[in-house]
Amino acid sequence: MPTDVEQWKDELYGTDIRAEIEHFAENGWESIPDDEQDAWFERFKWYGLYHQRAGQESYFMMRIGPPGGVLEPGQFRRIVEIADEFSRGPATNPEFGNGWLDVTTRQAIQLHWIRLEDVPEIFEQLEDVGLSTVQACGDSWRNIVGCPVAGKDKHEHVDADALATDLHDTFKENEAHSNLPRKWKVSVTGCDEGCGQGDINDLAFEPAEKEIDGESVTGYNVRVGGGLSRNEPRFARNIDVFATPEQAVEVAGGISALFRDHGDRENRYNARIKFLVDEWGPEKLRETLQEEYIDFELETAGEDLRDSYSYNAGEADGKHDHVGVHEQVDGNYYVGLNVLVGRIGVDDGYALADAAEEHGSGEVRLTQRQNIILTDVAEENVDDLRAEPVLEDYSPDPHPFQRGSIACTGTEFCSLSIVETKNRQVRYGRWLTENVTLPEGVENFHIHLSGCTASCAQPQIADVSLRGMKTRKNGEPVEALDIGLGGGLGEEPQFASWVTERVPADEVPGAIANLLENFAEARDSDEQSFREFVADRDDEELADLIEPEETNYEDPFMHNTKRTWYPYAEEDGLDESPAPARADGTPIPSDD
Repeated sequence: MPTDVEQWKDELYGTDIRAEIEHFAENGWESIPDDEQDAWFERFKWYGLYHQRAGQESYFMMRIGPPGGVLEPGQFRRIVEIADEFSRGPATNPEFGNGWLDVTTRQAIQLHWIRLEDVPEIFEQLEDVGLSTVQACGDSWRNIVGCPVAGKDKHEHVDADALATDLHDTFKENEAHSNLPRKWKVSVTGCDEGCGQGDINDLAFEPAEKEIDGESVTGYNVRVGGGLSRNEPRFARNIDVFATPEQAVEVAGGISALFRDHGDRENRYNARIKFLVDEWGPEKLRETLQEEYIDFELETAGEDLRDSYSYNAGEADGKHDHVGVHEQVDGNYYVGLNVLVGRIGVDDGYALADAAEEHGSGEVRLTQRQNIILTDVAEENVDDLRAEPVLEDYSPDPHPFQRGSIACTGTEFCSLSIVETKNRQVRYGRWLTENVTLPEGVENFHIHLSGCTASCAQPQIADVSLRGMKTRKNGEPVEALDIGLGGGLGEEPQFASWVTERVPADEVPGAIANLLENFAEARDSDEQSFREFVADRDDEELADLIEPEETNYEDPFMHNTKRTWYPYAEEDGLDESPAPARADGTPIPSDD
């Protein structure tokens, strides 16, 4: 039998949802019938709206997903303006204040505390500058990710930006592809470095060369079935298909339609294409694609260029995340800025928009490491840009512990998360920077903190992977983290091994400090990377190197933050949730 979600989608889905959103916005939160809320919240996702967690009823997260993370001049500023006006909540975050935007690991931006009554106006303000929330969530084509400097990179084989834009324009609001069994994540890589992270996407286009009719053609090899969630990660598998840039959209549409028709609609846990590839194998998938969905003869895979992949490849001295000052193909420069855990306060957002417009073209690009890039900076403007006060906090040359930190939304807003994440990761990075020296030659060190097994922070591809759990300490329930080691991408990607479970959160910094000290002592040479070191040892040996320990690090979020309406509300003097609330922020009495 189809799931409840499938039945709701059969009744109404896709572009028809917008009129209903506008109806509810006009009539207020209370106009959504209680017994229909689950169905409507599922449908709202198609327009980029997620209802926030228990205790925050009537507030939404809104996601804006530009293809390839490219925000054209004026678009970043508009998002900051919207955050300033509409994305302020009833409580203050002790690290970030009130009013911010979050850069995600899929080159999108998320806003929180959005009221349903404000959504139509926000849609209009976004559309006025060419932005949209369409299909930023839901069971359809999500934001297409790729090289964050596509079209400007000196190390590019094929322009991934052109394909990402074509895919976006073709499949967004495309009725034939708007209702899939589950989310559909697509990546386009065109460069030497592999920064599109195709290995962990449902569908990946990766640069390749193929001789066709006696001529060498640069295009894409196709991989299918990657993903990290549900504690069953998969790397995308080669289906032996090469697509020219002109064929790529049609190939993508064929694979999307195949998933639409053959994906599991009876079990949402089994509805991702990675499980269909498990069941069928790459050979059957290719055969079905050719016979039922593609009108021309598919080319076999070309010669891939993965041997040059350096992005998150585990090199001891590798810096391939686009942070820093780099020359573009046109002689101008792009400047990648570190955004710790992806969060940008409104005031800082305005300052960054000013800097982008004054020193560059005004274009801002988003990366899968939750960072931003200011592009088209003339050589004579680079020093002036670097002297901007806002770059003291958003640095092009951050400490490795700051540079390598990623965190998901956590219990602050997410109903799935088990632990607090963003504030904790900021505190971890700060403590590690002040108290731990990285081993000789290690310039890159990735620590990813994900609040649950949904893996939004992509922990399985980090040097140190942290995943939210619960445990007991001194007889009391506390927040804890599983620890994994040695994940990464590159030519030969590998997932982290989960070697230690349920470490109390306040002992994790000490565990990382001891791990790095033991790594420095036991590594074969200064040239051996942490990832190579982990690969040479079994899980039991690695667990012995972690040694969780209390230090002078203090964690104010050890209590069960999931049981609070907002993890930091007590510090703000708000013990009781003011939600649900009307458009003006006044609470709706329970007897209403």
